[in-house]
Amino acid sequence: MIQTDRQEAGGKTRAGRWEPQILAFCCNYCAYAAADLAGSKRMQYSHNVRIIHTPCTGKIEMEHILDAFEKGIDGVLVAGCLEGGCHFLEGNLRARKQTGRIRDILDEIGVGAERLKMVNFSAAMAPTFVERVEEIVETVRALGPSPLRASTQKESAGEP
Repeated sequence: MIQTDRQEAGGKTRAGRWEPQILAFCCNYCAYAAADLAGSKRMQYSHNVRIIHTPCTGKIEMEHILDAFEKGIDGVLVAGCLEGGCHFLEGNLRARKQTGRIRDILDEIGVGAERLKMVNFSAAMAPTFVERVEEIVETVRALGPSPLRASTQKESAGEP
């Protein structure tokens, strides 16, 4: 499970308040570049978001996202190039369809589609990147911990 120095296992801060754990899958050419630009400009966003650098959002398989939820991640952001501007031609369009299917699965299993979001950026859109990251953090914070988190914690503690 992903932890930060400000969070203990289970997503609790040292003050005891729960904070969501979010993964952001960012494509190399645009979304990751926007995140990097946000960092260069010292723009602040939630400390509990972990960025996973991917070559293209079209290369993210369903299993990667579902595995993150299964391991107790509270929310996932898939961030790619602007539609029509994918460096791999249609990778972000494939990712949009894939994300829609995964959202349906998340609703079916009781996790909730709102925990997964797909967004598109150009490399110069650092402020928009920060806004979208904060939006998913607030959405997931309002939803509370993932329903899969409790079963993940029980399994790691050796409980049936």
